[in-house]
Amino acid sequence: MIEYLLEVVAMPRGLTLSLITSLVVALLLSLSIALIYRRTHLSMSYEPTFLSTIVLIAPIVALVMFFIRGDLVLSLGLIGSLSIIRFRTPIKDTRDMIYLFWVIVVGLGCGTENWLMTIVATVFIAIVASALFLLEFGSPKYTDFLLVVTGHNPSHPQETKDAVLRHTIGSRIRSHEVKEDLWEIVYELRFDKQQLSETDQLIKEIKSASSVEKVSLLAPQMALPL
Repeated sequence: MIEYLLEVVAMPRGLTLSLITSLVVALLLSLSIALIYRRTHLSMSYEPTFLSTIVLIAPIVALVMFFIRGDLVLSLGLIGSLSIIRFRTPIKDTRDMIYLFWVIVVGLGCGTENWLMTIVATVFIAIVASALFLLEFGSPKYTDFLLVVTGHNPSHPQETKDAVLRHTIGSRIRSHEVKEDLWEIVYELRFDKQQLSETDQLIKEIKSASSVEKVSLLAPQMALPL
């Protein structure tokens, strides 16, 4: 049966086995990379379809490398044909770009039949990525929020200022607007991990002031998902 298939596709046995091996290794490695990505992803920009993208890129790149196989004319033609592809989906997290580059490199390694080197490098990078996740490398010690307090005259009560000082490690006024008998003040607040659990108490204390009508605690724009 195998000999018949080889005759039909007109491919040498060794080349066929190399192609199958490259595709299988690329698929398994990209699948493991996708699982690592899913396990270590913390951002709100997570998209399930991105996992399928990670899994499929490596075997596709490996197949492209088999098509080229040192043929300069074919490689130039392939580059020209790929230029019509337009990627209009923005990369929401720079970490996603790293994983895309990772699976592309895996596809290149498998497509050039450097299987052992690709497997060893993938295991090494996976260990580093997992260690960075477990050690919470790069995670900020503090969390910033915006506090918007709206009320009516009399002006901004002293109770609000005191509550902000008690429940934060740092604060400053970003804007203070007064219009007729209404006022609005926007604070930039900084909390440590322990103080994050006290935000409800902070809002409750500010809301209890007689002249306060509305209190909103917001994440800064740069912290929101795109």
